[in-house]
Amino acid sequence: MKFTKSLLAVASVSLIALSVSAPAFAEDKPAAEMKAPVAAKNGPQLGTYGFDTSGMDPSVEAGDDFFSFANGAWEKRTEIPADKSNYGMFTALDDLSKDRVKGILENELKKPKSKLGIAYASYLDDAAIEAKGMAPVNPMLNEIRAVKTKAQFETLLPKMAPKGVGALFYGYVGQDDKNPDSYIFSMGQAGTGLPDRDMYLLDTEKFEAIRLAYKGFLTAMLTHAGEKNAEARANAVFETEKKIATVHWTREDSSDATKTYNKLTTAQLDKLTPGLPIAKMLKTISPKITEVLVAQPTALTAIAKIYSETDIAVFKDQMLIGALMSYADVLPKTVDQTVFDFYSKTLSGTPQQQVRWKRAIGFVEGSIPDEIGKLYAAQYFPPETKASVNQLVQNVLGAMGRRIDNLTWMQPQTKVRARQKLANFTTKIGYPDQWHSYEKLSMVKGDAFGNNVRANQFAFADNISKLGKPIRRWEWGMLPQTINAYANFGMNEIVFPAAILQPPFFDPKADPAINYGGIGAVIGHEVSHHFDDQGAKYDEKGRLSDWWTESDVKAFEAAGKALIAQYDKYEIFPGEFVKGEFTLGENIGDLAGLTIAYDAYKASLGGKEAPVIDGMTGDQRFFLGWAQVWRRKYREANLRQRLLTDPHSPSKQRVWVIRNLDKWYEAFQPKADDKMVLKPEDRVRIW
Repeated sequence: MKFTKSLLAVASVSLIALSVSAPAFAEDKPAAEMKAPVAAKNGPQLGTYGFDTSGMDPSVEAGDDFFSFANGAWEKRTEIPADKSNYGMFTALDDLSKDRVKGILENELKKPKSKLGIAYASYLDDAAIEAKGMAPVNPMLNEIRAVKTKAQFETLLPKMAPKGVGALFYGYVGQDDKNPDSYIFSMGQAGTGLPDRDMYLLDTEKFEAIRLAYKGFLTAMLTHAGEKNAEARANAVFETEKKIATVHWTREDSSDATKTYNKLTTAQLDKLTPGLPIAKMLKTISPKITEVLVAQPTALTAIAKIYSETDIAVFKDQMLIGALMSYADVLPKTVDQTVFDFYSKTLSGTPQQQVRWKRAIGFVEGSIPDEIGKLYAAQYFPPETKASVNQLVQNVLGAMGRRIDNLTWMQPQTKVRARQKLANFTTKIGYPDQWHSYEKLSMVKGDAFGNNVRANQFAFADNISKLGKPIRRWEWGMLPQTINAYANFGMNEIVFPAAILQPPFFDPKADPAINYGGIGAVIGHEVSHHFDDQGAKYDEKGRLSDWWTESDVKAFEAAGKALIAQYDKYEIFPGEFVKGEFTLGENIGDLAGLTIAYDAYKASLGGKEAPVIDGMTGDQRFFLGWAQVWRRKYREANLRQRLLTDPHSPSKQRVWVIRNLDKWYEAFQPKADDKMVLKPEDRVRIW
């Protein structure tokens, strides 16, 4: 969703997109050992109080690198599995979720009429997929090949969109940011296959190698499609994409809720994109599309000009590649492997594909999400966990309210509105109260490709059907088995799926300090997103509006600039730094979330002192709980890509946010010359 913030980025890569389905919103033991606690276990699942002390590195001073102090031994002994680009708490729990879902789906295989079982079995049958070869996708490719003119291409685009194949711009139905009780069609720039514009434009040896590999990928895909002169045509596609990349907005501008809110009538859209009749295409998709929100209007104007000046053969080739990419995993292995080799191996450094059953789970979750989510929630999310987490959420919300009351930089009238916003929050815990119906979705035995097409068409139609109807406030953007959380500004809600509500994030038998430093800080993170550099632009009703005074904005922006400057100094690779402006919202979320969670933890003690456990005070355990959830290792290629594309800072730097909290200094007493130490006047304080 356009202005939905999640705890952890959900990475996805697409060559070309006109998708009208709403976009996705994110221990020291290997995954196999991260099992649910058995009923007989009386204590916490990890360590004596919920923290795995064996993962610490006592040779590192807490004040020099708190991440390594808390996680150094884990980092040294942990190897990233061959099928992953990074590994840590989130991925370990994701493996656990997959194991659980596998068990659920294997049970569904025993039911002859189960759509879940049919979808799962069809994807698992790679021998049947291989035997069919390119036959399932050839009709789609032939439709693209038959195009001779731009008018024909423009007619084909809205026909291909429900199948998940598009070009030049993306689109989906979502909330109108300034009228959150209504749906509207939102759209923006697309037309490139590399994950970031800088990969086309920056003149470095690293990016030149990526560009060379990408041209090879385009050539291979056109060859798979059975096309001649593949290399020359691939080069033409690349050069056109490079032109498009030059007119794309930066990620910083594309993340700005104000800059990207541009409401146009379809008549105005026609004037915006001369030479590219987008409005006509949208009318074919639905006559209810009479207004649109355009995220990057100048980019769309420039893309339309590039389109008008470029031979249609280039865009046909781009769509041929897009069609194969969209369905690569249900096509012959040669196609699937080509996509994996570039997008996972080259760009993220992942040596090996996941086993077929894990990918089959992803297919089923993408096709019939709520059916599998419903079964997961019933089996793995007990009511007592929901009740415990709800209480913790209320404590964190209370702490945020007190923070608002005590702010010195916020004007009284703004505080009243901020309090109203907090009071209007909807909190979703575990799983939805209402589920989608898939009665009209057909799954056919032995037809993996067809099942994929039908699932795309179903999701597309469902998304478009929202126009003119009441907002689905019951709808979730994540599944119960997802290891992540998010804040949705338009809905004024915070959402915590069931699967993140388990150790190390939350354990009802762990010391409260660990829970508050773990899931408490996650809750605080999502709460504070509603008051970060973008979330603060949405009022108590979820409307994009100016409700802060000018002095509030200036004070907030000054604190933000200080945080930008702090993160800009973190050098991850020689000459490559964290982008402080790009990651600002998430860094504010971490800083504020941890601050609020600490207050909530102290309030939960009711004025009593926390006991010392294994030599650690309550405050020390709180900060260790924060550090533990960010145990994570990256492959170099993955981390390099994330510096460009992920609005979250790397995990180590997320832990380092503690250097801004006075209470961390009191807890660990670092020396004045320790590397992480900031003078009191240099510590960033926002909430």
